[in-house]
Amino acid sequence: MSRELFAIFGNPVSHSKSPLMHNLAFKGLGYSGCYGRYRLEDGARLRETFFALGLKGINITVPHKEHAYNACDVLDDFAKKVGAVNTIVKRDGRLYGYNTDAPGFLKAISEFDNVKTVLFLGAGGTAQSTAVILKEAGYQVTILNRSTPRLEKFAKEGFETATFDNFTPKAYDLVVNMTSAGLEDESLPAPKTLIEPLIGQTKACVDVIYGKETPFLKLAKTLGKPTKDGSDMLLYQGIIAFEHFTSYQYDFEEAKYYMQKAFEL
Repeated sequence: MSRELFAIFGNPVSHSKSPLMHNLAFKGLGYSGCYGRYRLEDGARLRETFFALGLKGINITVPHKEHAYNACDVLDDFAKKVGAVNTIVKRDGRLYGYNTDAPGFLKAISEFDNVKTVLFLGAGGTAQSTAVILKEAGYQVTILNRSTPRLEKFAKEGFETATFDNFTPKAYDLVVNMTSAGLEDESLPAPKTLIEPLIGQTKACVDVIYGKETPFLKLAKTLGKPTKDGSDMLLYQGIIAFEHFTSYQYDFEEAKYYMQKAFEL
């Protein structure tokens, strides 16, 4: 029996732990699958590349989640609502799109106590999906971004938004870096003069980047704040994606047992 092929598309993508997570689960559960990584330069070619590589499914990371949305033939209700897809599965020649980022993020931050107000730094695909699910779960979410265009969708959906130029700092329970700032460099997601007072007033800080202590998290630690990187979010969204990839043959805890080993190696 030939193996089903899966991959993660993104740019950059060499740092991704997803191949290790999924391959550990495939092996541990006896599923005939193999998961790799593909650096996709042009998001507009996502669909074409998917079929050219003969894949059964993919995860999508920055900066291609909106392109992934447009590449799908069928979208689940939540993906339609948020306009961003991070998991695609091929069934009968059609591409089915899902968003597993948001439920993964919600589960990860539920471990913080007494969080009601959340500030997102960045307005990309991950921010879109997680803002909606947090709002539905009763959180108050504000989105801060460098420029206006990406904020328009959030504003239409009733979120409080601001740019670096018109933002009035105040206390938030949780500040989250939703950008790729700090992934391959030492940059902050916003000017330090703006971020430092925000961190000083918050209860905790989260960065969706995982596998390194970003400048954002380093700054938070110097100011004595609890921090969390994106590892838990990655794990939880990966398990949900794995369920889609394998046609729901395994439950959450079965996949988690093997996938979490990727963070112990």
